[in-house]
Amino acid sequence: MRRALLGLALLGLCATARADSQYSDPAERRFSPYVGNVDKCDDEHILSRIQGVFRTTQNAYWKQDLQIAKFDRVRELSLRGNGAEYIPRRYCIARGHLSDNSVHTVIYDIEESQGVIGVGDGVEWCVVGLDRLFAFSPACSSLRPYAERTLGSKALVERY
Repeated sequence: MRRALLGLALLGLCATARADSQYSDPAERRFSPYVGNVDKCDDEHILSRIQGVFRTTQNAYWKQDLQIAKFDRVRELSLRGNGAEYIPRRYCIARGHLSDNSVHTVIYDIEESQGVIGVGDGVEWCVVGLDRLFAFSPACSSLRPYAERTLGSKALVERY
């Protein structure tokens, strides 16, 4: 009797998995929490979040009073650059003018509903040349869309 119930349960799981594989739409068409509304690259609260976390990180871990004073050349690299995914992402690039008068490229992505405990949009960012722990190396390329990572930056965007 147990084996029969176990067999029926496995058949049910296989049927469910097969039904799920028929979907080719993005997740927000199937599940209500995902609506695909990802903030724009030049939204002030996104850029100020990058500035705040950068300053905190520089002060706390590297003992430097280095901060991003302003951004320019802010633009979108792509929306859903990795194809249809469960988490909608917008890939962006900007130039950051730092307090030591240097200029660095800032690459970031904005992810829908990936903020603290799923509230608000999440932001992953990297300042090229200041990724001291090599979290997004080489040269912050892991934050770029898939096509740009494989074809190279000259294939999709001009160099900064």
